Amino acid sequence: MIDLVRRQLTQSIATMQAVLDDASIAETLVVVGHQIAESMRNGGKLLVAGNGGSAADAQHLVAEFVVRLTVNRPALRAIALTVDSSILTACGNDFGFDQVFARQIEALAQPGDVFLCITTSGNSPNILNALTQCKKQGVLTVGLTGNGGGKMAAHCDHNLIIPSSTTMNIQESHLALEHILCMIVERSIFGMDFDKAPQLLTE
Repeated sequence: MIDLVRRQLTQSIATMQAVLDDASIAETLVVVGHQIAESMRNGGKLLVAGNGGSAADAQHLVAEFVVRLTVNRPALRAIALTVDSSILTACGNDFGFDQVFARQIEALAQPGDVFLCITTSGNSPNILNALTQCKKQGVLTVGLTGNGGGKMAAHCDHNLIIPSSTTMNIQESHLALEHILCMIVERSIFGMDFDKAPQLLTE
């Protein structure tokens, strides 16, 4: 069992090292962070969705935006499309599970908002349908995935593709990038001096 632990940790580290070595991932993350910040400054919001472990990621990331990551500052507008059991079950029952996110995009999203979709495969039907709905409504789309990007890569304005096909290693890297994304947005909106955050938010 010790060998299993060491082998899995080695694989996790190798995936994270591959992410670190891919300059395009860092560059895209910064661009996306600035665009989310610009959306929020203009009254927009971040919408996030995923399935299974990626649903948990969506909720985790939104909590960081709404509550805090590392320091106290004003709340930032973000919504996880994975949390309302009545919406999810009603839509799943009446329209099909592949529409559970698209329906919420239709109801909640406005032009200038940002939709971050998290899927390790890049092929989730409900994510693909949500991306189609985003295009109809003028919503910027960001794909956080692995597995070469899957089908959704062609439908996203920006892609952050983890260079792995192993689900758990993709998810580990997703979490790291999600935390960094929140940090980029915070610093883009409030600057490095967080004591000035309340004044900056209302300007």
